[in-house]
Amino acid sequence: MRATITAILVGLSLATPPAMAAPAPGPSIKEQAEVAASALTLGRAVADWQLRHMDGRFDYVQTHRPGTQNPRGWIQGAFYVGLTAFAERTGDAGYLQALRAHGEAQAWGLGKRPLHADDHVIAQSWLWLHARDQDPAQLAPVKARFDAILADPPRADLTFIDGTEDQPCQARWCWSDALFMAPPTWTALSAATGDPRYAAYGDHEFWAATDWLLDREHGLYFRDSRYFDRRDDQGRKIFWSRGNGWAYAGIVNILKTLPANHPSRPRYVALFKRMSAKLVALQKADGYWSVSLLAPENSPPETSGTGFFVYGLAWGVNQGLLQESRYARSARLGWNALARAVGPDGKLGWVQQVGYAPDHVAAGDTQLYGAGAFLLAASEASRGRF
Repeated sequence: MRATITAILVGLSLATPPAMAAPAPGPSIKEQAEVAASALTLGRAVADWQLRHMDGRFDYVQTHRPGTQNPRGWIQGAFYVGLTAFAERTGDAGYLQALRAHGEAQAWGLGKRPLHADDHVIAQSWLWLHARDQDPAQLAPVKARFDAILADPPRADLTFIDGTEDQPCQARWCWSDALFMAPPTWTALSAATGDPRYAAYGDHEFWAATDWLLDREHGLYFRDSRYFDRRDDQGRKIFWSRGNGWAYAGIVNILKTLPANHPSRPRYVALFKRMSAKLVALQKADGYWSVSLLAPENSPPETSGTGFFVYGLAWGVNQGLLQESRYARSARLGWNALARAVGPDGKLGWVQQVGYAPDHVAAGDTQLYGAGAFLLAASEASRGRF
């Protein structure tokens, strides 16, 4: 495996990434097959490395180690969402067993905070397993949690209060990360139970958050209301790459389980297409997206935001929603960038650490949500159309 990864990376390092504005012929069938093969090979390498390093210490992460150690929290939850997608793509029994073992060890529970979106994302993996196993135990905790929310829905204002650790607004989805963590869980619960109330709640709250956080000029998400008026040193709006990646991938995951005849589906598709067009225009020539999307200069590689964007673009191409050749080109360029960030042992680098805004990134930085984003991207880039 190590020799195979090295061969893939050497090939990528010899290729000079084309500028996005330069016209380029579409890839040959052979080139498409090479991308698909690299996505499967590197996806396995990243998944296997991460699963080997789930010993509870997590001494390879730079910050927020206690949060990383939380088996029901958002950091591990985002990794397991990626693993479900890759397990579905590959049919690998080992990944399926790893997911089941984690769920059984956690008694299919959620995080401690009843309303907080970060404590809901882990249930997306339980719901994915339930669709295969039809085990009522996999469903019971998330259903009980969400039934309690429906019985007494939060009515908090969505304003994020600067300098406050416990944010009252986080009883709802007042920050862009939440759009990955929670709405797809609600939609998937409706798919599992046949009860439309869960998807209806998720739909209402998603659009409340989007109406609040989406910038009308650029079609991108502010991370939270603190950034509405903040600007960088050149006067540009600050759109955090991973913050938009959370939202973009969240839209994809909603669409995966939202009924085809749901009245809001065209609205989600329109938002997805608008974000896709903007993201392609902002991609750097090296295939990555900058940590602050409007500020490409001197931006290091960053794989968590880029992973989510490649996932969404590749999914859109595979589903026929993004039909112009520029989207497949962008997904391919982004995938090649992600592949260059994988070490010979399968460790993914260049992952911005836990935060809420653009920040520095180093080559050795890794985190579980970065691996999750990579696996989401690999699950779609491996389908042979790039």
